[in-house]
Amino acid sequence: MNAFESLGLQENLVKAVSDLGFENPTPIQLKAIPVLLSGTKDFVGLAQTGTGKTAAFGLPLLQLVEPENRYPQALIVCPTRELCLQICNDLVEFKKYARNIQAEPVYGGASIVMQMRALKKGVHIVVATPGRLIDMIERKAIDLQKVKYVVLDEADEMLNMGFRDDIDFVLKNTLNRESIWLFSATMPPTVRAIAQNYMDHPKEVTVGQKNTANVNIDHQYFITQAHAKFETLKRLIDFNPGMYGIIFTRTKVDAQDITEKLVKEGYTIEALHGDLTQQQRDRVMQRFREKSIELLIATDVAARGIDVEGITHVINYELPDDMEVYTHRSGRTARAGKSGICISICHSRETYKIRQLEKMLNVSFHRLDIPGGKEVCRRQFFHFMDKLKSAEFSHGDYETYLPDLEEKFADVSKEEVLKRIAALEFNHLLKYYENADDLNVRFDRREHRHDQGSQRDASRRADHSSFRSDNGYSKLFINLGTKDGFYKASFLQFILDESNLKKEVLGKIDLREMNSWVEVDRSAAQKMIKSLDGTTHNGRQIRMNEADGPSKRPYEKRKKTYSSNR
Repeated sequence: MNAFESLGLQENLVKAVSDLGFENPTPIQLKAIPVLLSGTKDFVGLAQTGTGKTAAFGLPLLQLVEPENRYPQALIVCPTRELCLQICNDLVEFKKYARNIQAEPVYGGASIVMQMRALKKGVHIVVATPGRLIDMIERKAIDLQKVKYVVLDEADEMLNMGFRDDIDFVLKNTLNRESIWLFSATMPPTVRAIAQNYMDHPKEVTVGQKNTANVNIDHQYFITQAHAKFETLKRLIDFNPGMYGIIFTRTKVDAQDITEKLVKEGYTIEALHGDLTQQQRDRVMQRFREKSIELLIATDVAARGIDVEGITHVINYELPDDMEVYTHRSGRTARAGKSGICISICHSRETYKIRQLEKMLNVSFHRLDIPGGKEVCRRQFFHFMDKLKSAEFSHGDYETYLPDLEEKFADVSKEEVLKRIAALEFNHLLKYYENADDLNVRFDRREHRHDQGSQRDASRRADHSSFRSDNGYSKLFINLGTKDGFYKASFLQFILDESNLKKEVLGKIDLREMNSWVEVDRSAAQKMIKSLDGTTHNGRQIRMNEADGPSKRPYEKRKKTYSSNR
């Protein structure tokens, strides 16, 4: 007997689920489906990504809609095109034996005319992204007056992406709904506000603790200096042969830059970011799903809604500013009960974020040493040998060539054959890592005590006095701020363009109204000062110096002014 039967699902749905190979419901399905089949209750389901939430709301919807009424009865709103299509594809699988029910995806990046025609023919369930759905409403191409069930999937993701007003608009246009089903991985105040404003005493179901990470994920972090981050990333990739993963960056510029560097060095990798057209995004994702590429570099916005099975690693090239974003990043791995690894590459000044994450997610993060060159080569070597031993040769006519091979290698020992194979495969790797640097940042006891207290100091980090001038960083003062027309991104771009330095050398930036404070890798600090100090911006002379003491030139000017005033 299939355990889904005990949840109250119709036989045709249970049969479709069985055909997909599912015999036992996941915890969120077990708790949600019986409640949702009642049809009229507002509902909040909290569960991590990859726990089967689509089936948790999709199966009840397919049972509750009335096939004879060909108008939208259920509306599923989700953050991205990828998730929209994924949900719709899952519904098609679930309704295998209920073909008279129609579900239609509505999303941007595709022909709106074709979508309008499909809606006009009559559908029962609409799966939509907020922007395209509002477009349809304003064009009067969709009638939501008879929608009974509104599902908000990945609600925290939608709010993180700035869709709060869009969700309000949609909910105000489904006045005759009987229930709202809200599914989310986390429950920040913004999601709680949706429940309070639009839902009537919702039934809340939580799988695991709120804001906790998947227990099957091993959370690791590595500490290095700013200028060594890219080399650290390469080394971690090399140390994990067979890695199938996503690398997260904050900006699309970083995503593209790192991709280009890695491609030049022979890695099979592509970038996924906001500058790609929908066709380019689809091509990249298709190649990633087929494992034609094993690594994907993505920004948080571009990666939202990605659901790919078998991802072994998630790498945070930079920790996110929003701690809840970490939950979504790490949730790309360890799906469907499998295990996975989430790696974070940190500066020493970011360890307080690790402490915050441990507290918020109630998990332990493991600090590991960045492997040395010999360790990388050893790992690569044994991975290759395992592949060699397990290579399949039963389907080829290799017997034909054995006599020639035996004759060719008659005077060569087995040990020499193995050495030659290793030389062919690993010569480049061995040369590259022959004199590899130690990329680890070593802590002394004083630094360790600072790390232990850094979580207490986190709330004061906006003040320049909390900037770290140790561990490889210098703290610089500059007399430019928001009054000069800068916001953080434009200020960052300005100082990098003027100094001709890479973003990797920068640490924390505190942009204020009249002036700013910048952390810069110590090796690049003087170059930045020389490039900017004494130049002009919009007719105003720039003053930049190390925070511990003014630069010589501005001091001389102040001294001269003081003397003349006397």
